[in-house]
Formats: sequence, structure tokens, C-alpha cells
Amino acid sequence: MSSSQPSAAPNSASRNRLLLTVYTAAIFVSALLLFSVQPLFTKMVLPRLGGSPAVWSVAMVFFQSLLLGGYAYAHFLMQLRSRVLPVVIHVVLLIAALLTLPLAIANGWGEPPDSGYAFWLLGLFAVSIGLPFFALAANNPMLQAWFVRTGHPDGRDPYFLYASSNIGSFLALLSYPVLLEPMFSLRTQNLIWTSGYGLLILLIAGCGFLLMRSPAVAIASPEANEAAAPAPGWMQRLRWIFLAAVPSGLLIAVTAHISTDVAAAPLLWVLPLSLYLLTWVLVFQSRPLLPHWFILLLQPLAVAGVIVLLAVGGEQNLLLTLGGHQLAFFVIAMACHGELARTRPAPRYLTGFYVALSFGGMVGGLFAGLIAPYTFSWIAEYPILVALAVLCLPAQSERFSRWTGWYWLLLFVAAVALIAPSYTTGQWHTWLDTQRVYVISAVAVVGMIIALLLRADRLKLVAITVLALALLRIYPADDGRVETVRSFFGVHKIQVTANGQYHVLLHGTTIHGAEKYLNNDGTPVTGRPEPISYYYKDGGMGQAIAAMRARKGAPLRAAVIGLGTGSLVCAQAPGENWTFFEIDQTMVDTARDPKYFSYISKCQPDIKPVIGDARLTFTKEADGAYDLIIVDAYSSDAIPIHLATQEAMAIYKAKLAPGGAVVMHVSNRHLELASVVTGIAGANGLTSWVFNEDTGRDAEYIFSTNVVISARDAADVGSVAQPSSSWTLTAAKPDQRVWTDDYSNILGAVWRRLRDGDN
Repeated sequence: MSSSQPSAAPNSASRNRLLLTVYTAAIFVSALLLFSVQPLFTKMVLPRLGGSPAVWSVAMVFFQSLLLGGYAYAHFLMQLRSRVLPVVIHVVLLIAALLTLPLAIANGWGEPPDSGYAFWLLGLFAVSIGLPFFALAANNPMLQAWFVRTGHPDGRDPYFLYASSNIGSFLALLSYPVLLEPMFSLRTQNLIWTSGYGLLILLIAGCGFLLMRSPAVAIASPEANEAAAPAPGWMQRLRWIFLAAVPSGLLIAVTAHISTDVAAAPLLWVLPLSLYLLTWVLVFQSRPLLPHWFILLLQPLAVAGVIVLLAVGGEQNLLLTLGGHQLAFFVIAMACHGELARTRPAPRYLTGFYVALSFGGMVGGLFAGLIAPYTFSWIAEYPILVALAVLCLPAQSERFSRWTGWYWLLLFVAAVALIAPSYTTGQWHTWLDTQRVYVISAVAVVGMIIALLLRADRLKLVAITVLALALLRIYPADDGRVETVRSFFGVHKIQVTANGQYHVLLHGTTIHGAEKYLNNDGTPVTGRPEPISYYYKDGGMGQAIAAMRARKGAPLRAAVIGLGTGSLVCAQAPGENWTFFEIDQTMVDTARDPKYFSYISKCQPDIKPVIGDARLTFTKEADGAYDLIIVDAYSSDAIPIHLATQEAMAIYKAKLAPGGAVVMHVSNRHLELASVVTGIAGANGLTSWVFNEDTGRDAEYIFSTNVVISARDAADVGSVAQPSSSWTLTAAKPDQRVWTDDYSNILGAVWRRLRDGDN
């Protein structure tokens, strides 16, 4: 059928250049704003929930869900026959969103509830930034659809603009921790972002103007090409959703895994998300840098690589393990996104295609970010999504169909031979247990290679993957008995060492406390437990407590932010009044349970910790109430920054009685925090002393500690201030910017640790 629109002269070369420039700029700026608002606003929200890394996971779920809403809105507008109405509606929406800026947490959302943190967070995000983010989310498919209708020669395949969008996202993500956070305060970042939003409205208005001035032939009746471009069926749409869901969920899952079981270093979430965006850039290039057939060949090997890394564990070679997981994730995501690019529809179905992609992204995010943490006690979503990733491979005909028929029988025999011994205690079981890494690696790698040589179908590859992953759970790597406890605030392991002598609390590979249950001769420890790990009496924490007790010459009134195993419960002397503040109820339940730790049950069984984020709960305490405030609330090595700012120290100072002191435990493998504490203390008129000691007693679970004590006067800290003590009087560094609620520099703390080591 011919178009009812009148013909018009095609665009001139100069007009085509103008179209390409303006549309590319608009899409690039939109993506830049879209992905810079995520870390910016999430940083504003983090203090509400103790700086928990889970806030980022929930934020990702929100952003992915609203992305779906924006794509659906764009799809609806592009069904309208008018070329003017979509432009007017969208520009009005953008202006309405601009009126809600700058970004701010909505009134009435200052304090989280006692439970249901994830759903509370989703509500906070929705009412605070829902409208501007929704408007941004619609831009990518909307502008591509407009570009198709401008009559530009490249409009026949506008998906290259998606690569431009993801380049903007990629740069925004990398620039935030490297440039924006170290250089600008949160308020300044907010103003810059708001200005960028205003610029974007002008660019999109320009795109709309160019669309309305384009030749009428550009909106020819879509029926003209219906035979050449049939509508995608429901099976195709479902496959798009699945292909988008797996890498989206895997993004959150691999981030959770490396943060929990490898290294809970700061800013780790940037790496997987950057690779995720990079895959979108690469697969939608006009000439892909990496051939899709090559990536499909590598994908099963990447899955096998993940299994090998899981078998080896995270402590053997940190950089190799981190790099391996990220490389495998990159290959898997490239394969999934490459399949999406290969099967993308004609431009007239573009907006529907993006709706399917965003719906899949939301489904994957919901599974990994919301469902899995409440369903599994460990990061089970990671191996589940790795297995599902194999199903993302395209169907293919088998090379030797006569031989592959035997594959299931051989796999069944192998499964029985490897799993059955786990129910026995014989030599075969002992050998499998001691050689677990080699056995599991062989199953994964050799099985995948044989399957690839035979061109076996994807179900056979899935079966190999499931068998290898099952062996990981059947023959665990942990030395001794391990139980896991999972909450919104992370996954904690309670490990009983092989000889039963120690019970250890771990977050990832970081030990957060331990208790000795058996003496060296194997007899049970009786009486009042003695704090060990970072809290032993001769360490920084123990010395600080003893000095304050001796200086006062009377029972202490103390506040402790962070409960952990409950070690410090046994540090209080008879007649003293200690109040504990803890954000995670599951941590309280774990510390109370004598089968895990007995500090609380033996020293103060009726303890009633104050539950909630300390910046919110501690503020309610009476001024001048405490002789000693101990801040020990760091969850693994991803610290709650809002407890180490100038404003936080001002709160601690207000709660100190005359002659009181603040003790902050800053032992950290990845961040140098002592100078941060001396800085915020100095800004509040306090003097600080630093303790840093290497005990050399790790085998006894007595570890090196880095502690800072701050007080109004040297006389307030007693023996700590004496020249003969192991504490060093340390002034704030004049060239180091003080951390505030409006400014922090994680990258600077990382750099100082790398530069100075443990000195």
C-alpha cells in the first residue's frame, strides 16, 4: 500500500549532519544524567540504612523497574499518528520534572521502619526522584523512534544510537567515584545535575523541532513495509525478556558475591556495572569489535570458569579471583546482549523491543535484588543465574547426533559416582573431599569442552553446569562447620573451626569477631569469656577502655555503636552501664545464641540493644550522657560513611560527659581511615591519639588493630596521653579535606591505604 503522505525532498547532507549531532548529543546527555543520578541519590539515601551495600541493590531494582515504565510510556506515545503530540507531551513532562529539582529526600521519609527496609526504600525512591527519572528513562527509545521518522539515512537501523546512550552511561558511572565525588560536595553535584537536566530539555526540544521540520515522507504508512518486516511473535518477545533478565540479575548477583565472599572493598559495584554497560555499547556497534560467534563459543567456557573460581574460593589470589569473576560476567553478558542485538526487530517495532528489554531487566533485578535475599541464606542467586545463562545460547544442530545420545547416560553415571560417596565416610569420600577443587574443575571444564566439540545442545550444557554447581555444595570448601545468616544488611558466616576451638564471625573474607570455646588441651572454656579478635585487653580497644576507667575512677557509662559477636559486652566491669546500638536485628539474634557465641549469654543475658541506624537513634540520647562512646559499626570493609563525618562527630561530642572520649575502631584492609577520624575530630575541637599495632597472633584469633581516641583535653584520656604509651598524638592533616555529610572521598582513602600500606 502506498503512503497517503505527500512526498518531499530528502534531507540535505548538512541537515543530516545536524540531525545526527543533535540526536546523538541528546541521547548521550540523557544517559549521562540517568546513570549519574543513581550513585548521587543513592549516596543521599545510604545514611538512612547504615550505609548497607544492599541499598544499592534495591536502588538498582527501582531504577530497572522505572526504566520499564519509561519505555512503556515511550512505546505508547509512538503509537500516536501525530508527530507533534508526542513531542509536546514529552517536553511538558520534562519541564514538570524540572520543577521538582534539585534532588532531595521527600518529606516524611526521614526514618526507616523497624522492618521491610527494601519496600520502604522503593517508596522513598519513588516519591523523591520518580518523576525526573521516569522522564529520563523514556528518552532513549523515544529519541530513536523520532530519529527514524526524521528521514535520516541511518534511520533504517537506529540501534547504533543505543551504543551512544550506553557510552554516556559508562562515562557517568566511571566519572562519579573518580571525578565527581572527590571534587564536589553532594550539594554541588546536585546543582550540576540539575543544570544538566535543563540543558537536556533544550536538546530534546531541538530534536522535536527537527522532527516536525522533517520531510513528510519520513512518516510513511507503516503498512508499506509490513510484508518485509513481520511483527515479532510472543515466543520471540519472551526470549528477549529472558535474554535481558539473566545478565541483569547476574549483575546484582556477581556484585553480591564478590562483596560477600571475595573482598568487600569499596566501590566494587562500579566494576560489574561498567562491564554491563560496556557490553551494550559493543553489541550495538555497526561493526562489532568482538564477533558474536566467537563470544558464543567462549560463553560455556566462561560458565566453567565461574565454577572453577567458586571451587577455588576467594582468598587464594584476590586480584585473579576478582578479575576472573568479572571477565566471566562480561563474556556471559556479551553473549546474552549479542543475541538481543542479532535478533533485534525492524525500526517500526523498536519501542516494543525496548519494552521487552526493560521488562527482562526488571525481572532479573527483582529476583536477585529482592526475592533472593529473602529466600536464600547465602548468595544462591549467583550459581542459579550462571546455570540459566547457558540457556541463553541459541539452538543449534548437533554435530554427532548418534554419539550425543550417550551423553545423558555418561552424565548420569558420573553424577552417581561423584554424589553417592557424600553419604558415606569411606576413602572415596575422603579423596573427593580433599581433591574437590580438581574434581569440580574437571567436571566443569572437561564436560564443557566435550560438549562444545560435539556441538551438544544447550540442555546438555545446562546439565553439566548443574552437576558441577551441585558438587560445590556437596563438598564445601570451608574448614570446619559453617552456617550462614542473611539479612538486608548482608550475609554473615558463623564458622566453627575444624578442631572446634574457635567460633568466628565473618562477613565475606573479613573476620568481625571470634570466641574461644576450647582451651589448647581440648577442655571447654569456663567462666566469663575473654574478648579476643580486635577486642583483647592489651589491644587498642582494651587499652582505651582501661585508660578511661582508670581516669574516671568510677564505673563507666558507655555507648557502643555496633554489636558484632557481643565481645564488648564482656568488656564492661561490674556496676557499669553500657548501651549497645545495632542496626541489624539478625546480628543481635546471632550474638544472643549460645551455640554461636556466648559473650552475651554469660556476661549480660538481659541486654536490650537499641535497634536502628545509629545516626538516627543515637541522636535521641541525652546530651552529656556517656563517659565513653565506642564506634565499631563497620560492616565488612564497606563502611557506613555517615558515621565518620564532621556532623557525626559533633553528635558524639554532644553526648559526651565532661572528661569523656570517643573511640573509633578503624581497622580496615582497603581504606586508610585514621586520618579521616583525626580530621573530623579536629574540626570539632577534639584532640586525637592513634593506636596501630601488629600482634603477630592471628593463629590465636588476636588481630592487629587500628584505633583512634578523641577527647576535649589530654587529661581526659589518662594514660593514653602519656609519652610512654603506645598511642601517638596525631593532628588533623591540613591538606586533607574533612569528611562531612556533604562530602567524602572513598577513592582517596583507598589510595592512602595502597600508598602507605599498614603503616
